[in-house]
Amino acid sequence: MSGRRRPLRVGVAGHDLKFLTRLLDHFRSTPGLEVRVDAWPALARHDPDAGRELADWADVVVVEWCGPAAVWYSRHKRRGSRLIVRLHRFELDAGWPRQVDIDAVDRVVCVSPYYARRTREHTGWPASKVVVVPNWVDTDQLDRPKAPGAHHRLGMIGIAPSRKRLDLGLDVLEALRAHDRRWHLSVKSKPPWEYWWIWNKPEEREHYEGVLRRMQTSPLLEGAVVFDTFGPDVAGWLRRVGHVLSTSDDESFHLAPAEGMASGAVPSLLPWPGADEIYDRRWIHDTPEAMAEAIAVLEEDDWQAAGELARVQVREGFSLDRVAETWTELLCAP
Repeated sequence: MSGRRRPLRVGVAGHDLKFLTRLLDHFRSTPGLEVRVDAWPALARHDPDAGRELADWADVVVVEWCGPAAVWYSRHKRRGSRLIVRLHRFELDAGWPRQVDIDAVDRVVCVSPYYARRTREHTGWPASKVVVVPNWVDTDQLDRPKAPGAHHRLGMIGIAPSRKRLDLGLDVLEALRAHDRRWHLSVKSKPPWEYWWIWNKPEEREHYEGVLRRMQTSPLLEGAVVFDTFGPDVAGWLRRVGHVLSTSDDESFHLAPAEGMASGAVPSLLPWPGADEIYDRRWIHDTPEAMAEAIAVLEEDDWQAAGELARVQVREGFSLDRVAETWTELLCAP
């Protein structure tokens, strides 16, 4: 950037930029970068004039989510500019990647090696265009002292859709409470009925109705599960949590265990595809029963030591500074 006569013009576009918030702050504060945003009001709704203005202005455009915005910008790319698209999990099951003009895309960013491979296999895109940059974790913001009692509290962040497998989290909790009633589970999530695209599916309703019925009838779960309000206060919420569970069937990255690690909580994951390429295998367990056994044997000192190791690992792998530096290099590549 030092040789440029003017700042590098960076355009960012998409309908949901929540995974880019702190990266945007970093870009805006970086000397030599000028940032503008084309915020789409909905997945497939935008102002074409604003899009053309951004495409004409920018040296590099970053499109968050490989959806309609990626399709649009791949077809309106200015000659001489660069286009970077970040692809998450759900887009691969939709038709948008096939509509993207991949010849106009310089890099496709995936958050894990497993999904980079899946993207190449699913789309046939050149391997040279698909790169891996992990999600960022605000490790400084999340690093706070644990509250009393955190050792015996499990946590789950986000339980919708059903593939997040709250039912398996309950399996872990029941196994622990069969021997020690001090164990509790806190869930921080919107309820599934607040997502119309989830609640309209009969199989999703059936799953959650079964889970709720189980919580009402299981003697081991009585009074042991707390649902906390969904919101941005994750750092404060994690002070009360000693173990963050990831029991999903499938994830592209799953930020929850990484956020827990930054807080000093011990992560516990089931072996969803690609988990072992993101997280240390010591945190991954074959079954909910094995997960419960690994959690139960951690006495207070062992739990604190494991939490400290997790904190170090997430700082080394996913800290905001490290990920932002990688993104900046990607933006400024020739």
